[in-house]
Amino acid sequence: MNKKKLYPWYFASGAALLFFLLCFLPGILGIAYSFTDWNNFTDEIHFVGLKNYKAIFTGNSEYLKYIGNTVLFTVVTTAMKTVLGLALALLLTQKFIKGKNLHRMIIFSPQVMSYLVVGLVFKSMLHPTTGFLNDFLRKIGLGALAKNWLTDLHLVFPTVMTVDTWKGMGYIMVVVIAGLMSISPEYYEAASIDGASFFQKLRCITLPLLKPVLVNVTVLNVTYGLRVFDMIYSLTNGGPGNATGVINTAVYKEFSKGDLAMGTTLSSVLFFIVLALLYFIIKSMENKEVEV
Repeated sequence: MNKKKLYPWYFASGAALLFFLLCFLPGILGIAYSFTDWNNFTDEIHFVGLKNYKAIFTGNSEYLKYIGNTVLFTVVTTAMKTVLGLALALLLTQKFIKGKNLHRMIIFSPQVMSYLVVGLVFKSMLHPTTGFLNDFLRKIGLGALAKNWLTDLHLVFPTVMTVDTWKGMGYIMVVVIAGLMSISPEYYEAASIDGASFFQKLRCITLPLLKPVLVNVTVLNVTYGLRVFDMIYSLTNGGPGNATGVINTAVYKEFSKGDLAMGTTLSSVLFFIVLALLYFIIKSMENKEVEV
């Protein structure tokens, strides 16, 4: 056989081997270690079965709080980013808006900053006594609205989700704008001739044709939300108490304590949650033929 015809197979097999060694194998080893008592205090590793998983899912386990926070964070931020990103995209593609590119750049600009930097900046801004927000509210006579944004148990998690939404909605806006620009204007012209209103066009043309884009951004948002760490770590470090703790902050704490088995168990739980939710999203929102 001609060696040149085998070159693609050589590259494909090499890529498959790299994927297995760098991506697949570490995940399998992590799941395997979750069934052990692996830790930093002894060189011996013993098989303990489902003991670590039982510790997570018992009724009084604090880990359930972390799992619940992770799911809540994912659902709320995904919904907020998608709705606001879609609304901004629709607004900034209207003909009557002047300086659209400037507005788009300003709204997108937080996306280029790291989550750690954004978290540290907002941590300073939201400080209860020296923060810019409370100081501004007091100066304009609205001191009653000044709150302990990052220490109040009832406010801290909504505050964190709001900051995360502020950072991420610009990316969703840009992706949706690209999707809107790919829709043929002939559909809207025909709808206008038939007397369709803006909301009728939105419901019958825009949203159905944007479905693949919305599925993609939803998958990206869900994946990020379930793996969130930097934003919460920089803003609250999971506090106060465990009010804003998520799975990855719990993993960080377990590894810091030397309980490597529990850390890998939590990582495995997160892996299965990601797979389950992504499967549900893709199956429920899979693209179908759209009639317009």
